[in-house]
Amino acid sequence: MKTEYYHTTESVAEYIQAAKGFDGKALIEKLKKVLPEKATVLEIGSGPGKDWEILSNTFTVTGSDNSDAFLNYLKQQHPAGEFINVDASKLIIDKTFDGIYSNKVMHHLKDDELERSIKRQLDILNPNGIICHSFWKGEGSEIFKGFVNYHDESSLNTAFTNHFDIIYLESYAEFEENDSLLLIAKKK
Repeated sequence: MKTEYYHTTESVAEYIQAAKGFDGKALIEKLKKVLPEKATVLEIGSGPGKDWEILSNTFTVTGSDNSDAFLNYLKQQHPAGEFINVDASKLIIDKTFDGIYSNKVMHHLKDDELERSIKRQLDILNPNGIICHSFWKGEGSEIFKGFVNYHDESSLNTAFTNHFDIIYLESYAEFEENDSLLLIAKKK
């Protein structure tokens, strides 16, 4: 789902400033336990590139975003990196990957868009491929600098278990206790 907030130079600069001090290092450490070193990974929604940098220390990573403003920033910061424009709900890409990673990106999708994304993730994952996604925990949705769709363990189980074997589905703290969920699962 395209959210205008992430598509201007000013909003990207604001987001980069707000995201200082936050990264997915703890999530990536869990991913490293189930995905081998040098595996190919698609990062959905690379944003400021912090997680892309951490992922790139272990994996062969293709970064992506649906914002040209973020892609321009990423390409300036990491000229040797591979970054592509990809919509998380459609995932139109002609490559396959061993893993797919996103940190607080999939919550921008409405339920039907998430279902479509899950099916596309299956298509672009190699056999036994791994997904690793984090979500804001809660119920309902709201508009906060774009659409935010909250999830709980039950809704994620329902959305993913027909297509994936869940390895981890755990609450963790980003800003406050149990405000986030981590899902790591293997393609059936």
